[in-house]
Amino acid sequence: MKDEAKSRKAALQEHLKTSILTLRLQPGTDLDEAHLSDEFGLSRTPLREVFRQLAGEGYLDLRTNRSARVSEMSYTTLRDFFLAAPMVYGAILRLAAVNARPAQIEALKDAQQAFKTALRKGSGEDRALANNRFHDVTGEMSGNVYLLPSFNRLLIDHARIGMTFYRPQSGEMSENLSLASQQHDAIIAAIEARDEVAAAKLAEDHWNLSRDQIEIFVMPDALDVPMGVPPLSKPV
Repeated sequence: MKDEAKSRKAALQEHLKTSILTLRLQPGTDLDEAHLSDEFGLSRTPLREVFRQLAGEGYLDLRTNRSARVSEMSYTTLRDFFLAAPMVYGAILRLAAVNARPAQIEALKDAQQAFKTALRKGSGEDRALANNRFHDVTGEMSGNVYLLPSFNRLLIDHARIGMTFYRPQSGEMSENLSLASQQHDAIIAAIEARDEVAAAKLAEDHWNLSRDQIEIFVMPDALDVPMGVPPLSKPV
């Protein structure tokens, strides 16, 4: 019975993560605890345990005496995302090139193969989730306990605000998807070669590719922050 409850909690967690990343559950949506409890056969206590874990990872917001809700995407959070993402992505790939283990490199290659398959015959959701998995592995490679929580939080919003990137509506957008896949291959090669400089440069190129597309839909201010330069500092 204990294993069954654990399995149900894992199923709920995966359901909520996937639904949030693919926008089936929109930012700010209140969760129907009674419905989820019935659907997954969980009482209030294990249900709330899953909510607390997902809140700690950035998927949900918990409020006193109110239902849990999907984490918001306000103007402020979007602006913060665009300021922080290039710096964190660059640091993660630098560390991945230094610290990646052979098994992790194989996992990254598997994730890239899944991404290519999703590009050929998957849905927009399939592509977004496959891309998220690719970058998730690079985070694991970094092995940095300080950067990883921030990186994982960025990946949540990157998947959400980038969903349109994986549903190309023009020839140019389709070409960008192909280029993104080529950049993934180059990232793998740089990590295998332990070339942290090349990996950081690829992080910048890869970020700029998705950023240019995402800007069309969200257009926050203060996007012109150079890779690795904190927003309040001045370049020399």
